[in-house]
Amino acid sequence: MMAPGPWPLLLLLALGSGPGPGARGYFPEERWNPESPLLPPRVTVALLARNAAHALPSTLGALERLRHPKERTALWVAVDHSVDNTTALLREWLLRVRGLYHRVEWRPLEEPTSYPDEEGPKHWSPMRYEHVMKLRQAALEAARAAWSDYLLFLDADNVLTNPDTLGLLMAENKTLVAPMLDSRAAYSNFWCGMTAQGYYRRTPLYLPVRRRERRGCFAVPMVHSTFLLDLRRAAAAALRFHPPNPHYTWPFDDIIAFAFACRQAEVQMFICNREVYGFLPVPLRSHSTLQDEAESFLHVLLEIMVKNPPAEPSPHVWVPPKVPDKMGFDEVFLINLRRRTERRARMLRTLQEQEISCTVVEAVDGNRRRCRAMNSSEVEALGIRMLPGYRDPYHGRPLTKGELGCFLSHYRVWQEIAARGLRKSVVFEDDLRFEIFFKRRLMTLMQELEAEGIPWDLIYIGRKRMQVERPEKAVPRVRNLVEADYSYWTLGYILSLHGARKLLAAEPLGKMLPVDEFLPVMFDKHPLTEYTKHFPKRDLVAFSAEPLLVFPTHYTGEDGYVSDTETSVLWDDEATATDWDRSRSQKMREQPELRREARNSDVLQSPLTSAARDEL
Repeated sequence: MMAPGPWPLLLLLALGSGPGPGARGYFPEERWNPESPLLPPRVTVALLARNAAHALPSTLGALERLRHPKERTALWVAVDHSVDNTTALLREWLLRVRGLYHRVEWRPLEEPTSYPDEEGPKHWSPMRYEHVMKLRQAALEAARAAWSDYLLFLDADNVLTNPDTLGLLMAENKTLVAPMLDSRAAYSNFWCGMTAQGYYRRTPLYLPVRRRERRGCFAVPMVHSTFLLDLRRAAAAALRFHPPNPHYTWPFDDIIAFAFACRQAEVQMFICNREVYGFLPVPLRSHSTLQDEAESFLHVLLEIMVKNPPAEPSPHVWVPPKVPDKMGFDEVFLINLRRRTERRARMLRTLQEQEISCTVVEAVDGNRRRCRAMNSSEVEALGIRMLPGYRDPYHGRPLTKGELGCFLSHYRVWQEIAARGLRKSVVFEDDLRFEIFFKRRLMTLMQELEAEGIPWDLIYIGRKRMQVERPEKAVPRVRNLVEADYSYWTLGYILSLHGARKLLAAEPLGKMLPVDEFLPVMFDKHPLTEYTKHFPKRDLVAFSAEPLLVFPTHYTGEDGYVSDTETSVLWDDEATATDWDRSRSQKMREQPELRREARNSDVLQSPLTSAARDEL
């Protein structure tokens, strides 16, 4: 029998092959086109705002950048009891964007501007709680009436920096899920524990989740501020904010009442921390002012920029122009290496946001492997000699070219202060982050110091405290100031004209050591006499802000940590690199928590120091 030829096999393959661009059957009437894709889910975004004009441009800008089709997104926006420009700002925004979104519902309430039972704009009174509960219920009912698939509650000061937030939350496939939002402290938009009476309870799970030491989507008893509700789920129909459940006996609070409703409906709340989704401010105390709230949100914007691009405001609203000043100082210096363009851009933006003007000083680049570096002949021409016997305390190595460049950068600032006769100046490095209320706290500190007539040369506003055995001495009648003991880092300090002249008069170039070792020598707090003996006049008057006002953006071992002083070469040997200590350096490790007996607990505190709550 003749073996079959290839044609029947080819015919079978042709008939059995799947459809191509259009499905092809054997007969013409069997041909069909593939199904079209499903439309994206319908989402309603509910935004409630009160006295939020300072935050809305950034919040709205982030909302506009969410990668969900605007034609499948509805907006439900309510304003109540505001004394600022919130109503006008939102009205302007909605008029400009309403053509982009599927539907817009606008609920303004311009009068009254306060609740009869509230003590101030930050006080949550019973009448305010009830009104907010009714507003959230109205948003929930509007989303149901519009047959929305999802409802996203978004607080007016929550900035969703991740444009994929909506899609990522939907992919979790939960009835109710919240993106974990970051803040400057332990505070976030979830609880891990709740008492039988409905109050917050701290649990061992909270901090590992908050710090992302554990990642995932976690069942929790409470989420708030920003969360996504899947309205397609049958159990979601039983959820409500107002009126509370007849069996409700917990505190009269919108988020707690909703958590109770979820428990009654057997809807589990989840918090998701797989990604960085966005940021929120730490709540302020009830006595805080609207200025406090605006500056607190400003700090959120600064924190965003530490590791993320700026949260650009919506182009559809007017943003008041910034009016920078020097905070009462003669000059504000920013030291920056020319090749560190990202650091310079970030620092200039953070200073601009705080309305602080500065002069950029190009740092001396001691690194031979990048750009133009200082060579041995230039070092010799400047008369630079290393301090006899100096060795890095952690690695036993001599000075690096990076440390030499850092010293010369600060030295040039001191020279300019002396040459221009600047009475008081601020010096910033480019790898710092600002504490909340930075500008107001710094200006207040200087006003109190000058009012007391206390002489000073140097004031640290950022440092690493190295003497940790005993507390430092508080300065009488001046809040948030101590006499500085042995300290590291020069990321931020204030220098007087007298102080600059004292530093220059010590002629440190001929006996050089790292700049943050030199300063403690000059105020006679360095523990090593083999260093101090080379500087007979050690009368620099040095203080430190307490608590500190600036901190490093990154510490040793963290993602993004880069050291231009330690990752370098030896000062007199360009063939010997010092990369070995970058990941293990103890110098740039975060300040360990001090023992109780060593804390500066007797320093006078400003109300701004404790204006915000932490975890709660």
